[in-house]
Amino acid sequence: MNYKTITAPCTRTLVEKRSEFIAAVTPIQTVEQATACIQNAHAAYRKARHHVYAYVLRDQNISRYSDDGEPQGTAGLPVLEVIRKQGLTDVCCVVSRIFGGVLLGANGLVRAYSQSCAQALREARTMEMCACCTMTILCDYNFYGKLQFALASDPVIITDTQFTESVTVTLLVLAEQAQPLRDRLFDLSNGTISIALEDAGFHDFSSVLPANS
Repeated sequence: MNYKTITAPCTRTLVEKRSEFIAAVTPIQTVEQATACIQNAHAAYRKARHHVYAYVLRDQNISRYSDDGEPQGTAGLPVLEVIRKQGLTDVCCVVSRIFGGVLLGANGLVRAYSQSCAQALREARTMEMCACCTMTILCDYNFYGKLQFALASDPVIITDTQFTESVTVTLLVLAEQAQPLRDRLFDLSNGTISIALEDAGFHDFSSVLPANS
C-alpha cells in the first residue's frame, strides 16, 4: 500500500501569549527512533516544561501520543490528529513548550499545539512512497527515440541509460502499471526489445505524480 511521509527533519517555533511552542517533525520507521526524537527534544530544550509528542508508524499501524503534563486531550491528541489529517505516516512530532507566564486555557492549548505541528509539517517536504518495479529495457538505437517519446507521458523515473552496442534503459515504474507498460512497449517495438521486471519495494514518486494524486 502506498503511503506519504516527510523527507527530512524540520523545526518551527510558534509564539502564543509569550509561550514558545517548538515543534520538531522527523521521519521515523521504528518506535526506537521515535523515542530518540523525544529524548533529543528533552536534551535540546531544557527550559521547556512540557515535551508533548505524537507519532504514527506504518509498521503494525502504530500511533501513540502524550500530553506530558498538559491537561488531558489538549496537546498530544491534537498533534496526532494533525499528522493523521495530512495523511502522513512514519512521522514523529515533538512540541516543546517553554512557558511564558500566561495561561492559555484548554482551547488555547489545543490551538497552539495543533498550529505548531501543522506549521512544521507545512515546511517539511513530503514524499509519495509508492510500490514499484525496476524495469530494464534493452533496445537498438533505431527504437530509442520512440522509447523516449513513449515514456514521456508515464509516471516513471529513469535511473540509468547505457549506450553500448545497444541501448539499456533502467527505470522505476509503479507496480500496478509495470505489466501494462511492458506490454505496450513490447507491442510498439513489434517484439524487438527485451524487457525485464523486478520488484523494487517503495520509492518516492512525488516528482512524477500529479499534484492531486
